[in-house]
Amino acid sequence: MESREKRVEEFLERNKQADLGGGQARIDKQHDSGKMTARERINTLLDPNTFVEIDKFVLHNCSNFGMDKKKFDGDGIVSGYGKIDGRLVFVYAYDFTICGGSLSRTNANKIVKVQRMALKMGAPIIAINDSGGARIQEGISSLAGYGDIFYQNTIASGVIPQISVIMGPCAGGACYSPALTDFIFMVKEQSHMFVTGPDVVKTVTHEEVDKEELGGAAVHASRSGVCHFVGETEEDTLMMVRELLSFLPSNNIEDPLIMPTQDNPNRIIESLDELIPEDPSKPYDIKKIIEEIADDHNFFEIHANFAQNIVVGFIRLDGKTVGIVADQPAFQAGVLDIDSSDKAARFIRFCDCFNIPIVTLEDVPGFLPGCTQEHNGIIRHGAKIVYAYVEASVPKITIITRKAYGGAYIVMSSKHTGCDINFAYPSAEIAVMGAEGAVNILYRNLSDEDKKKTIEEYEKTFSNPYRAAELGYVDEIIMPSQTRAKLIQALDMAQNKVRSTPAKKHGNIPL
Repeated sequence: MESREKRVEEFLERNKQADLGGGQARIDKQHDSGKMTARERINTLLDPNTFVEIDKFVLHNCSNFGMDKKKFDGDGIVSGYGKIDGRLVFVYAYDFTICGGSLSRTNANKIVKVQRMALKMGAPIIAINDSGGARIQEGISSLAGYGDIFYQNTIASGVIPQISVIMGPCAGGACYSPALTDFIFMVKEQSHMFVTGPDVVKTVTHEEVDKEELGGAAVHASRSGVCHFVGETEEDTLMMVRELLSFLPSNNIEDPLIMPTQDNPNRIIESLDELIPEDPSKPYDIKKIIEEIADDHNFFEIHANFAQNIVVGFIRLDGKTVGIVADQPAFQAGVLDIDSSDKAARFIRFCDCFNIPIVTLEDVPGFLPGCTQEHNGIIRHGAKIVYAYVEASVPKITIITRKAYGGAYIVMSSKHTGCDINFAYPSAEIAVMGAEGAVNILYRNLSDEDKKKTIEEYEKTFSNPYRAAELGYVDEIIMPSQTRAKLIQALDMAQNKVRSTPAKKHGNIPL
């Protein structure tokens, strides 16, 4: 019978080997390429000394192509749980030092296990991707593993926050698990995502493209909209994940944490009274309003480089998390288009899933006209915002800062689509369209002088918030300097909001 010392020695040695993943040489290679190992990433992300690893000694059972001679403890996935700012989270990370981080049937089972545990315990789950894709030697078994992961992603959607961090390659079927999660982080010039790589693209379409141009962080953050955040380094990216989680509840039953603040809830912001130009055609930066009203001027923007005509992200008001959706007059005049519609609708639905009130800052001249937009489905995409706002049952507050024209006025969380409190600044213009456009349609044959007088008359009648206020479509006209205090009052009033809807399995959003 083996002695106790022998067993302890065996355990310590095997535990040491498991910690080394694919071995010291492969770890050195990972470091030489400027990348951390899976365990280093997890330890950087989590609070110190809180990570508990599970399935550390799991081995694959594949014998094809000599794989029975290539076995490593953990099999290329490091998984378990720990804490971020003292709160429970689950995490799994692909270990590139073992078979290039490829997905086997066995390590897919490890991922599914922590996914199910996270759902059961009501805690966020974070995936750290650095993988060569499916383990080819296992054939369809590996692909089946991806399917099981996708299934769990979908079941957990809207129940617990799901975050994907792309730290290296993520190709083929591997892309769809991140795409099913709530937020995707990438690292500048290190992360790459694509369904088909450069070699396949060249073979099929004869396009010459490198992996950075095809699926780098810059492309997905600004053009495709796949990526929500880009970090300069791995450490920077992981700190951004921690900051995001500070705004979120652990699950859909809980509310976000209330963070203590010394910022006066009744703070008057006199600079806002001068921010909006008197000339309605001149731009201004809506982020200045967001930053001024936020607790400690902290705005955590999401999708900052994608569809910049609309701005989304989180702030706190009197310590409570609030989701911001704001038209951006400083970019394409804040017009709504296909990409901005998708961006806003997705964010609105996330906030509604996780009990986060939505504040909308509206300055929108309309939808972007033209064949490109129409032929690519602006009607379908624009309908997503309407659907998302109407569906959302969290408190919804809107402030019309300047333009609110036509269908875009209705879309941007108007009283008519279920907003709880609608404010307007004295500078608000709520109308079917701008004065000049309206007069050109209604009075085409007027002389220039008569047309000018008619435009002035139209502006006096419609280019203000008073007609809407008279009809009850605007609840209160406020000075911009009052914005923070008025929002906090309104959100406090609406915090126990209850809304009933017809019984149904789910609606059919116009995807």
